[in-house]
Amino acid sequence: MTIRTLRSITLAGVLLLTVSSAVAAPAIEAGFSPEGSALRLVLGTIDDARQSIRLMGYSFTSPEVVKALTDAKRRGVDVKVVLDEKGNSSKASVAAMNLLVNADIPVRTVNRFKIMHDKILIVDNHTVEVGSYNWSRAAARSNSENALVVREMPELAKTYLAHWQSRWDLGTDWKSSY
Repeated sequence: MTIRTLRSITLAGVLLLTVSSAVAAPAIEAGFSPEGSALRLVLGTIDDARQSIRLMGYSFTSPEVVKALTDAKRRGVDVKVVLDEKGNSSKASVAAMNLLVNADIPVRTVNRFKIMHDKILIVDNHTVEVGSYNWSRAAARSNSENALVVREMPELAKTYLAHWQSRWDLGTDWKSSY
């Protein structure tokens, strides 16, 4: 082995170590309600978004989540929401969906299933939040719920994005009533 070959191998190794250390390591966090850690985890995940947010849910009434999503939109994040139609017919759900649409956040509702019970948040194509946690005040304050966030897992995010897209494609655009 020549000195030149040895230098090339050493340089390649240093570059590989430098590049691999720049990639964020996967991380998992869990939160629970009504203790408050589920809502904090969800809001923190939305606040961390820099490029995109895709939310899918059953019940959507949380003013805190509405505010976090509209704040993200104002930061330039591409936000889209798909919700179960039957699970969002209450006055509070309609108001929450209207606030999003009036902030130029596309919302679609789906009525093709008995219930669309998914609760998913996909952020920046690498972070996924799943669990029983509905996007509602009751989930935050009254129910026993859980939220699990898996960060820096683009392959997992890709799988969930495909599922989210399949439901988005079945949805009907929500039109604000005010």
